[in-house]
Amino acid sequence: MTVASQPLGRRERNKQQKLDRITLAASELFAEHGVEEVTTQQIADKADIGTGTLFLYAKTKGELLLLVQNAHYAEALERGRAEAETIPDVLTAVMSIVRPIVECNRVQVANGRTYLREMVFGDPTEPHHSEALSIVAQTEEAIAAVLAREEPAGSGDAATTARIISAIMFISMAASVNAALSTEAIVHDIRTQISLLMPR
Repeated sequence: MTVASQPLGRRERNKQQKLDRITLAASELFAEHGVEEVTTQQIADKADIGTGTLFLYAKTKGELLLLVQNAHYAEALERGRAEAETIPDVLTAVMSIVRPIVECNRVQVANGRTYLREMVFGDPTEPHHSEALSIVAQTEEAIAAVLAREEPAGSGDAATTARIISAIMFISMAASVNAALSTEAIVHDIRTQISLLMPR
């Protein structure tokens, strides 16, 4: 039996179970009340752990939000990436990656905007923040792969354009002026901006 295939020990299982309870508790409370209205004590109580234990997994509410949202964003990205592979039109394929991420962000608008703020201004050495940045990088790689279909030799240009598209997407989701807009309106606005980057 290899090291990788050995089952987790009791200590690791207990840690994972606590992390799962924390994630579920924070997810439910944030969805119901919004991140600003929830206390770390409420999350600890709902997860049936002490606040000291909670802080071993996440030091702030912002980190807890990153923990919760990262899983949702990774899932949204995977759905979008899978759909993009089936779509020949480049702009439509790019939007199939963008749309589920926007939808994920807009499930609870205030939480989505706080998540983006934490991602940009949080501590990059913190593991949940680092994971969020990794998801952004994976999103840009997925978009670049679609863009490179048209000009495989120009992969550097595709990567640069993907970073621009990522910036458009995140600014559109985070902007205060867009907070009251529908998901469809934001997706349409992003598509309009991205279309200007496409070769004519």
